[in-house]
Amino acid sequence: MSLQQLPLGFSLRDDATFTNFLPGHNQQIMHTLSAMVQGKGDNYVYIWGAPGSGRSHLLQASCHAAPEFAQTAVYIPLSEPATLTLDFLVGLEHINLICLDDIEHIAGNQYWEEQIFHLFNRVRANNKRLIITATVPPVALSIKLPDLQSRLSWGTVYQLMALSDEEKLSALQLRAQRRGLDLDLAVGKFLLRRCPRDMRQLFNTLEQLDQASLAEQRRLTIPFVKDVLGV
Repeated sequence: MSLQQLPLGFSLRDDATFTNFLPGHNQQIMHTLSAMVQGKGDNYVYIWGAPGSGRSHLLQASCHAAPEFAQTAVYIPLSEPATLTLDFLVGLEHINLICLDDIEHIAGNQYWEEQIFHLFNRVRANNKRLIITATVPPVALSIKLPDLQSRLSWGTVYQLMALSDEEKLSALQLRAQRRGLDLDLAVGKFLLRRCPRDMRQLFNTLEQLDQASLAEQRRLTIPFVKDVLGV
């Protein structure tokens, strides 16, 4: 089954790539995912971390990278289970790499717990690869189905470690560089002081500034940033 034949698909952010991710103390996670997208190494990995720590970014980056190694991949966010069709998991075991994001959102839902349990078994039987993420470790999930709770702890469990302030600044400068923006040290430090500090919010702010900079043909200076953000 090709990605084009899947009954549903979720778009990937163009900037969600491995080269756009500053690993900090998460080098081992990057190493593991780099092997998985090539069809090597672990068959199942569970990644947890606080909102904005980069879980969704890494899953989407994995899906971007997989075709480079002739591997099919699919990204499925579980944050809004009511929007998913009842049969969306059918046939996914034929995809080389399945990425399920935010599994905590289906915890306690008997139907989805059972469906993911069966998918887990089918993926294993077909020797495919599965990555699951959440905001908490497997033992802290409110999963009601004991067999699913057990399976979620079968593989390697990683915690995404938060970046230090210096690493956040480096990540902002890396993202700005990829966008063709010149983010000098003073402006970067200003953003860290005045904006929400999780990376998702910081990157969203950078995107807003990028659009404003293009529209007004102005450099990113502190006065300009203050004007755009209203701070």
